Amino acid sequence: MPIDRLSAAALALAALAAGPVLAQQNYPSRTITIIAPFSPGTGIDILARTCGQKLSERWGVPVIVDNKPGASGNIGTELAAQAAGDGYTLMMTATTFALNPALSKKARYDPLKSFAPVSLVATGVLSFAVSAKTSAATMAEFVALAKSNAGKLNYASSGNGTPQHLTMELFKLTAGVDVTHVPYKGAAEATRDLAGGYVDAMILPVHTVAPLVHAGKVRLLAVLSDERSAVFPAVPTLKEAGYPEVESSVWYGLMAPASTPADVVRKLNGEISAILILADVKEILARQGLIPVGGPPERLSELVKSELDRWRRVIAEARIRAD
Repeated sequence: MPIDRLSAAALALAALAAGPVLAQQNYPSRTITIIAPFSPGTGIDILARTCGQKLSERWGVPVIVDNKPGASGNIGTELAAQAAGDGYTLMMTATTFALNPALSKKARYDPLKSFAPVSLVATGVLSFAVSAKTSAATMAEFVALAKSNAGKLNYASSGNGTPQHLTMELFKLTAGVDVTHVPYKGAAEATRDLAGGYVDAMILPVHTVAPLVHAGKVRLLAVLSDERSAVFPAVPTLKEAGYPEVESSVWYGLMAPASTPADVVRKLNGEISAILILADVKEILARQGLIPVGGPPERLSELVKSELDRWRRVIAEARIRAD
């Protein structure tokens, strides 16, 4: 082959090899889509839109949120897992990301292999609440009441396999109590019946239960975070009550398809970390009862792995089945 043709071929091969590198260096150069696998107005949706707006402002490219609800988040998650790993399709997810594969074999994604974690975005504090009609005023009193009335007390959740359901089952295993599960089709109905005294207990976010506590309809016995809540500083943690194994929270994270280049993930991570310290973003999250987190991608990766291991054990021991 003549030298000039060899040179042309070599240049062509070099261009092909350099293509992905050049694309990564120019990232982002077009519209980014953040898949939110739940309905508009949910915590995931609010976080996706908040981060998306800030990314758009900082990068000068459109960022749109595509809500793909259904199957407890599985539909949107599976779509995100199948997307091209070029940094232009991302996903805002939450606690159910690790729960669904642990609960059901129907989830067609692997939380450890199908995605490249970008950033742990925020966490929310959970609380152990009882109806004001329930006599227990402390966790010790609730456990004693439950043990002396095995199977007679009940607790509400927003459905089988939800974080609140699994967390209460973890508490039951740890405390050795028998409390009957009453699954609802949503959090609003379950919370209403807790306030009305139709169910005895429930695990739910602090910011959700706060108005009912102030109204005297619900009593908080503990929070499930590592430290006491700034909203209710007089309420002890479950760790203080003697149940450190039950520490739990709701969490939200940004993911990319597994094949996304590492330098694109790092760039996204740096931007999200910068966004989470902005005063207006902190204010938006605070209104949702959320705490901004950030940190390297490994922080989210480690959380997903620990969550998956923990809930698989709880699901097996409590013999929980998906709806």
